[in-house]
Amino acid sequence: MTETTQASTDRPERTPFWRRPFRVIRENRRVYLLLNAGAYGLVLIGFALGLLFPGLTEAGAAGLEADGTGDLVRQLVQTPALFALGILGINLFRLSALTIVLPSLVVPFAGLAFFAYWAVDTGIVLVPTSPGGWIILIPHALTVIIELQAYVLFLLGAFLLGKYWLFPRTIDARNRRQGYVRGLRKLGLLALPALALLVIGALWEAYSLAFMLSL
Repeated sequence: MTETTQASTDRPERTPFWRRPFRVIRENRRVYLLLNAGAYGLVLIGFALGLLFPGLTEAGAAGLEADGTGDLVRQLVQTPALFALGILGINLFRLSALTIVLPSLVVPFAGLAFFAYWAVDTGIVLVPTSPGGWIILIPHALTVIIELQAYVLFLLGAFLLGKYWLFPRTIDARNRRQGYVRGLRKLGLLALPALALLVIGALWEAYSLAFMLSL
């Protein structure tokens, strides 16, 4: 590929910084849509399993109580701002960084496999165990939609990283090292809107749950 063609492909100077993540999504629209279908589909599969096998949901709920998560949520929900900060920290570091990004930095596409397990498990845990739980699930469904969309962006970045790392010629990189670096750049760009979605999701989850529990 000539320098002119390469410049027309990247064109960092012609694209405003805030628009670059959306350009990455457009250029990889098919993969993005497949990841969306996979992410939301796996959560729905987990939800269906929880409905069919209530013991799975009860075991998941018991695990949350055993590790102290339940008590922590009940304490923080009284202070929505602090609750939102805690949610953001968990979603950003434990789920986005440790589950998706960091494994993919070591083993190509590893984060996608770890996320698939988490998505099914989350779907199981989401199944309400009481009539009041079904009411709370109504606003919480929006939380799931927002946060999953953030994870899909991280997944797309992890996929592109693995693709460019293993097959550098797909992005006209000279070697795998250069492909890895370019994949990291794509991942970094996609992390920006993902972070914004995680902030929105954390605020909505904290304040909506605080409101519902206060009724």
